[in-house]
Amino acid sequence: MTETVAVKLLVDTCAFLWIASECPRLSKTAAAAFLDRNNERYLSAASAWEISIKHAVGRLPLPNRPDIFVPKVREASGIASLDIDEDSALYAGKLPGLHTDPFDRMLIAQAVVHGMTILTPDPEIERYAVRTLW
Repeated sequence: MTETVAVKLLVDTCAFLWIASECPRLSKTAAAAFLDRNNERYLSAASAWEISIKHAVGRLPLPNRPDIFVPKVREASGIASLDIDEDSALYAGKLPGLHTDPFDRMLIAQAVVHGMTILTPDPEIERYAVRTLW
């Protein structure tokens, strides 16, 4: 009998939004990994921050305010919240400048520090020494 190895998935912001809206842009591989209940699923506080900022400036319409939308979707989807910790914040400063998005850089740092796989379609993230899945 083969045992399934649980994966700690760090859900990228766009993947979280696609999960919330059941968007077909979510790949079959990503959807299967996300739906596998053996896997742990996390949303970074950096993604919540990104959603909040983009909504505030009118770049991201949501059905509710971000402070209602994010926790509601996260909890309904079985996604835990991942705080931004000091080790990850300091590691982010050590990353090479391959990707300029500060939110993605934090996700990369958190994934490395916490041994996670980032659920992301972003090819720029794949340029780092971090596990990704899409």
